[in-house]
Amino acid sequence: MDMVTVTFLAIGALALLLLALSLIGGHVHLHVGHVHIGHVSIAKGGLRLTLPALAAFLGTFGFVGAIAAILSGTSGATAAILATVVGAGAGLPAALLANRLMDAAMRMNTDGTLESADLVGVTGVVTRSVPAGGYGDVRLGVAGQPMKFNARAEQPLERGTSVFVIGVPSPTSVLVEPTPGAIQAPPAKEGQ
Repeated sequence: MDMVTVTFLAIGALALLLLALSLIGGHVHLHVGHVHIGHVSIAKGGLRLTLPALAAFLGTFGFVGAIAAILSGTSGATAAILATVVGAGAGLPAALLANRLMDAAMRMNTDGTLESADLVGVTGVVTRSVPAGGYGDVRLGVAGQPMKFNARAEQPLERGTSVFVIGVPSPTSVLVEPTPGAIQAPPAKEGQ
């Protein structure tokens, strides 16, 4: 292998290192002069280059350039120029694509964080009887997931009773009422 190919393979390997840094170093910034890799701002026009985009460019530039140098059958300056042109031609679209993918991922809409008030009106079922003035347990369907809460009610509620939330006194407890038309399970007999 000639020196041009080795150089371009080293550039590709550096890109793999940068990609690894981008995966494990969410808040890590490499400072090179005034450039902050990870949140690079080029010019004041607002062009942003992310660390994955830089890694995509360098990786494509390095590996495609090395392939071009090997396949050209030339060496020295001719191989270096050919590898640079072909590598840059392949690296720029890769960087633009990576940057667009990062922007899309960063701007992806997600559901808001649930708050205690979001529990009001949620339905569920009593999993441990709720005595009058005391606490029992209910299982509620919250954001598609079953969650267990301590529960209080104005009237005793037996296990299996369908309920809905009318208040949230704390993050781990709820005030519930039986759903309209809910049939309460008969009280368990002593010794059962």
